[in-house]
Amino acid sequence: MRYRRPATLLAAALAGALTLAGCGDGDGKDGADGTAGGSGTRTVADANGEKVRVPAAPKKVVTLSEPTLDAALALGTRPIGATSGRGQSGVAGYLASRAESAEIVANTAGPDLDKLAALRPDLILLDETVGAKRVQDKLRRIAPTVLTAKLNAPWRDAFTATADALGKKADGEKWLTTFDNRLKTVKDKLGPNAAAVASVIRWQNGAPSVVGKGKGHVGDTLAALGLKRPGGQQGASSGHSEPVSLERLDTVDGDWLFLGALGDRAAGDKALEEATAVPNFTKLKAVEKHHVVVIDGSAWNSSGGPLAAQAVLTDVEKALAKKN
Repeated sequence: MRYRRPATLLAAALAGALTLAGCGDGDGKDGADGTAGGSGTRTVADANGEKVRVPAAPKKVVTLSEPTLDAALALGTRPIGATSGRGQSGVAGYLASRAESAEIVANTAGPDLDKLAALRPDLILLDETVGAKRVQDKLRRIAPTVLTAKLNAPWRDAFTATADALGKKADGEKWLTTFDNRLKTVKDKLGPNAAAVASVIRWQNGAPSVVGKGKGHVGDTLAALGLKRPGGQQGASSGHSEPVSLERLDTVDGDWLFLGALGDRAAGDKALEEATAVPNFTKLKAVEKHHVVVIDGSAWNSSGGPLAAQAVLTDVEKALAKKN
């Protein structure tokens, strides 16, 4: 990614940001509801507690992380710029059909400030799952920039913060209510799989890595369903993924094994073929019982938001719920 900034683009973007900042009333005071004195802007608090004045109804949004893109799309916002998914050239595969019009202006390492400035956004959203957090000062020169969540923040909190930044907090709360109702329905259908031990791994470079721990969209969804995790998949994650040696494959075993790769479900099918060639893998209880579920890694194995949680819930329902 390039970081050279043409003066003309950044100057124009900065002028736009300054114009936005002046859209409120003369004294610049904000109302109790976070709305600025003028109808064009409102104020929100970012993940660091800093107040950011944003458009009341942003029209040209750029999302620089997978969770913020996911959340925006769930709320009906179609970003004009986005980040590529981990290990992918375009957006995360599970979001591709919804984000066809978004131009790729970043990867997880950082943004291309040239491309981003050329889009002339009126709002930039990001979180600490990506390298863009290191250039927030430069991003603020282009457009109002909101850091929605700290690293390892609960996905629900990150979603709510993104919804607030977009002026769609009520829509976000409604989405979560609908999702929670579906969670209860699926949980009631688990039958003999209620309280089953569910292991989640990403197979890459000939070995597994543990993913989906903590309060992210995977761990939170599985816990809400009453499913348990293997001992090594409990608690917070020490990083995005935690490698497991082939000598310790038994630690990723469970009643069910959800296996994917960096990429779509087809990449997961290939990963399962590679895993099956490993002798110790075929001895796992989940493998012997034919309880291995190939998943879309772009939804399960990366940082995600509400739509990723929805994908997790759908996969679990198809695999574990009673067929009535």
